Amino acid sequence: MEEEKERIPIYRAVTGETLEVERCRLSEDEWRERLSPEAFRIARQGGTEAPFTGRYHDCHENGIYRCICCGTDLFSSDAKFDSGTGWPSFTAPVSALNLKMRIDRTFGMIRTEVLCARCDAHLGHVFDDGPPPTSRRFCINSASLRFVHGGRGREG
Repeated sequence: MEEEKERIPIYRAVTGETLEVERCRLSEDEWRERLSPEAFRIARQGGTEAPFTGRYHDCHENGIYRCICCGTDLFSSDAKFDSGTGWPSFTAPVSALNLKMRIDRTFGMIRTEVLCARCDAHLGHVFDDGPPPTSRRFCINSASLRFVHGGRGREG
């Protein structure tokens, strides 16, 4: 008997639809084959890139930022702002469905880690010091993202 794969709802920013998709689960070796060493270190091992070094920290083009691992739509350029921190920062995801959050107690701090809901890739952290209207700052590693031009933007 074939094992039934777990399915979760994911919002597609380009179409504005919510679809049921299979969770993306690969072995460590499979992720290593698919990703650059830097993307693997950050997205699969919870690392971080140095500030002001990521390819998207100063990107001002219109489009959608997707998960480098599974391609899930995560953030719209409409929600991007310059936080001055050196990492791409967003006020909100395209949909809360597409992210998971958990407490991160590494480095003697208590922070909220942001992960891709579909593949559990480490994206970065979220803080409550962002601009209105959300007052949230999703501080995300460029190495965890892949930018695509165009797209509709956020849900709702």
